[in-house]
Formats: sequence, C-alpha cells, structure tokens
Amino acid sequence: MRKRPAVAAAAALAGALSFLAAAPAQAAEYHSALKIRGVQYDAPGRDSNSCSSGNTRQEYLTIKNYSSATVNLKGYVVKDATGNRFTFTAGHYLQPGDYVKLRGGHGTDSDRYNVVYRDNCNFLWNNDRDTIYLYKPSGSRSDVHSYTKSGSDSDGDGYIRYHR
Repeated sequence: MRKRPAVAAAAALAGALSFLAAAPAQAAEYHSALKIRGVQYDAPGRDSNSCSSGNTRQEYLTIKNYSSATVNLKGYVVKDATGNRFTFTAGHYLQPGDYVKLRGGHGTDSDRYNVVYRDNCNFLWNNDRDTIYLYKPSGSRSDVHSYTKSGSDSDGDGYIRYHR
C-alpha cells in the first residue's frame, strides 16, 4: 500500500515531535553561567545526620561558574525532588571557572576555600535516587540533573560528575 505525500509528511512530523518531546528537561540549562559540576550524594561511611558525630559534612554539591563573568550566588536556590531546599542568602562570588562546594552540616562559609555550609545536619540527597535543581534568583532554572545509584554511579563511590 502506497502512502500519500500528505500522510507521509504528517508521519514524519509526528516522529520529529515525539523526538522533541523525549528531549531531557535540562536541555536548556546549558545556556546558564552556573551549572552543577557534581554531587557527593552518598557520604563515605555509615550515614548519620548527627551534628556532632555524623557524616553530613561529607555530602556536598559542587556548583561551577562556566561563564566569563563573575557571578554572585546570592539568591540562587538548590532543591531536591521532594522540595528540600537551600537558598544562598549571603553574597558568595564565583570568578570565571571557579566553583563552590555546598556542604551539609555547620561550618564557616569561605570564598577562599570555596565552601558554603547548609547549617543543617540532615542529608539533602537520597542515596538511591534523586533530582537536583539549581534555580537563578529570578526563579528560572539554571541546571537540573537526576541520578540513580545503580544507573549513574558507575564506580560506586557515591560521587557523580555532570560537567567538567
């Protein structure tokens, strides 16, 4: 049976649209200055969110400035799939190519040592699977990545790298 040209064109268009619909949600994030470089989602050792003896400080998210301009993190928001969130409330400036580690637990934020603490001893990232969202102060999405322990962490060390 021979297809008519209009039917063939409609089928081709439907195929193209299904391809576009299957594109990942984070495709637009590559236009952002700040991106999630990687996540230590499973802190080494036995999980304990005790502030005095736990390992939440070993869980961190690395955010890198991939632009050619300095970016102030104030107002950026990091969230997980269930809505747990952290907002950068103080100015923290990332020079081009610079990064910051957002760590769990308590500590002293430092531009010099590229670290900001969440001042919360609860884990933010799930060990089995989660989605990490990074939002600009305007509320628009800067970056997003999902992971599963079995599918994303090929060497099983609890760290996943997204951008170099």
